[in-house]
Amino acid sequence: MLKQPSREVVVAGVGLHPFGRFPGGSIQSMSRQAVQEALKDAGVGFKDIEVAYFGQVYYEGMSMGESVLRGLGLTTIPIMNVDNACSSGSSAFWQAFWCIGMGMFDVALAIGAERVPRGPVGVTGSASPDRLLGSDHMMASYALGMQRYMHDYDAPATSIAQVAVKAKHNAALNPYAQFQKPATIEEVMTSRMIADPLTLFQCCPTSEGASAAVLIAKDALDRFQGQPDRAVSIRGAVLRTSGYQAQGDSEADSGSVTTMAANQAYEMAGMGPGDMNVIQVHDAATIGEITQLEGLQIVGEGEAWRATQDGRTAINGDIPVNTDGGLQAMGHPFGATGIRQVHELVTQLRGEAGQRQVSGARLGIAQNAGAGGVCTVHIFEK
Repeated sequence: MLKQPSREVVVAGVGLHPFGRFPGGSIQSMSRQAVQEALKDAGVGFKDIEVAYFGQVYYEGMSMGESVLRGLGLTTIPIMNVDNACSSGSSAFWQAFWCIGMGMFDVALAIGAERVPRGPVGVTGSASPDRLLGSDHMMASYALGMQRYMHDYDAPATSIAQVAVKAKHNAALNPYAQFQKPATIEEVMTSRMIADPLTLFQCCPTSEGASAAVLIAKDALDRFQGQPDRAVSIRGAVLRTSGYQAQGDSEADSGSVTTMAANQAYEMAGMGPGDMNVIQVHDAATIGEITQLEGLQIVGEGEAWRATQDGRTAINGDIPVNTDGGLQAMGHPFGATGIRQVHELVTQLRGEAGQRQVSGARLGIAQNAGAGGVCTVHIFEK
């Protein structure tokens, strides 16, 4: 049964530490920078935060949320540490939304941060036979999904690689991005093969970074010194997990759980896919953007490759996708990615995205997937 919050929740402030590699940096320092930016943006002090959620995947010690916030002053508030694979940050945001929406608190902080080790990323335990079989490797799973998609819909490899070209073009306009250099389709296609047909430039980089958002009940905004006219409303907030599927299939073949989550979010918001002006999807591999666009029903099944090839997903297209560069060029510090998507949508809907601004953007949607069949979908309105 669809649940509705008892009151409206808004994003009052967002903050972002650049994504990339920062030798000598720490989870704590990156997170605090993002949190301080979000607090300043919202016009609230840390003393005003009533509950905090911290999203992270890789182990760097217990109670990392407490460790991060200690430097800002532990104030006895509840602090929850959230691990939900690549959806950890968006899951933290989802929990912050519902704790306010159901009346438990008025002000919440959602944080995501990560320092992902270099090299291939596995999703199983060190003793798992999947590591020997190759089915543990996320890019291998995506590659299998890409082969199937190309076969089923006669999609040329270049049309899917165009996702990376578009992402790097957008990231060149974004000072927070890990990679800020444009690339041609030839450079993408001739980069080193990772898992046929995925080349290096079609796989998101492992990264370090942090993101934060301050959520406030709309009826409590007048208690603070921020600018209420810059608040962005959260119209839909859904987290779903898929039904059973074989290990390794969840990342590349997650369109069905995306559709379940999206349909519930659209119903909650009283909107449909055709209403969205700016879109964020989980593009860990180029094929991910293609299948998630179809899962959100922004385009029909088997049509996303044509939409990409025709330029419809560009910033000046009719369905602009991953305007900040997405995972492909922003990078992917797992815990931070979901709230980074929120940061970009809030920035776009406020009309503050500069050279990458989508004209007239009023409604936005963010989809974030994670290993195990996890998917979050959030809808925002200005």
